[in-house]
Amino acid sequence: MKNFATFRSPQTINYGQKAFKTVGKEASLRGKKALIISDNVMNDLGYVSECRDYLVRADVESVAYLGVKSEPTDEYVAQGLEKFQKEKCDVIISLGGGSCIDTAKAIAVLGTNGGYIGDYMGEKKIAARKPIAHIAIPTTAGTGSEATDATIITNTSNDVKMMIKQPAFMPEVAIVDPALSASSPKSVTAATGVDALSHAIEAYISRRAHPMADRLALSAMELIVHNLKPAYEDGKNMNAREAMSLGALQAGMAFSNSSVCLVHGMSRPIGALFHVPHGFSNAMLLPAVLEFSKEACIERLADLGRFFESETTNLSDTEAANVAVIAVKKLCLDLNIPNLKGWGIDKDLFVNVTSKMATDALASGSPQNNPRVPTQKEIEELYQGCYDYQFSDESKVR
Repeated sequence: MKNFATFRSPQTINYGQKAFKTVGKEASLRGKKALIISDNVMNDLGYVSECRDYLVRADVESVAYLGVKSEPTDEYVAQGLEKFQKEKCDVIISLGGGSCIDTAKAIAVLGTNGGYIGDYMGEKKIAARKPIAHIAIPTTAGTGSEATDATIITNTSNDVKMMIKQPAFMPEVAIVDPALSASSPKSVTAATGVDALSHAIEAYISRRAHPMADRLALSAMELIVHNLKPAYEDGKNMNAREAMSLGALQAGMAFSNSSVCLVHGMSRPIGALFHVPHGFSNAMLLPAVLEFSKEACIERLADLGRFFESETTNLSDTEAANVAVIAVKKLCLDLNIPNLKGWGIDKDLFVNVTSKMATDALASGSPQNNPRVPTQKEIEELYQGCYDYQFSDESKVR
């Protein structure tokens, strides 16, 4: 690589089955009263009460904010922060998917630095003060948010997903227990799994690729390629769940220290305007964007192709890269990933906002990290092509 690069990660990562039990000890080292950021699904599954039991055993009080109902918004952040301050908490625990973790990241920073979360977008405001200690506990194997210094928060006044990245947003502790992901429905396993794969791929092909992140991205791709379908087909397959949790964690660390690219840049506006969960929108876009980008990253996509098919060891890089694109399309097909039309998005409405989505995607900065940097027009054309994209059509591979 040509330029200096920094590598960041949580101070502590507790990984493996039964890691959830360490939340009490980790919280007791950082505070006396915890605010648990979660949702009603996690509460109904009993994970919130289990978390509170572990805290009680460590002499840590707790209250819960369960208002996260969808992709994280500035309203959730404001509500959670208000509860944190009213209850006089001093440590934050996020328990759930990426939405809960991203909401908690924002609250942790605002708790000591103040202001509106949108102030921190594009580093207009720097979080100079140490954030509230944040312990992140993912219950899906996908976002990798437990190990990134970025948060995605929707501005509800203009329907823009704000991508905010600063060191202060990194959780202090990540607790990754694969057993927690066993409760994920098949559709969530599929979407979050492809989301994790897109993190690893984009970190690896990024124009800002990081040598340490490269090794994590490669490991993540290999783990996900071989274990996503088994985890999807049998949610109780703990070997596959464990591999997916590790892969998602590694993928999160990889893209946090390099970058995401065009998939994520295009995904955020879809989520903001049509309320498609982040994992699904990434999965809907990944195959088409890989087709678009392929010629600019042949060698690196070839590495991905060789994970999918061991026979590709004797193929040229171009042939192996083709295998990668075809295999990702087939994976999405096997996982029943819908296209935008299949999700139920109205075509006329979608076409009418294509220009805005392309503008918002470019404004995020992520497309500029893509190996093939797109124009506004090319992004608009990609959106239109993705609307009724056929994952099974191998003729599009070129």
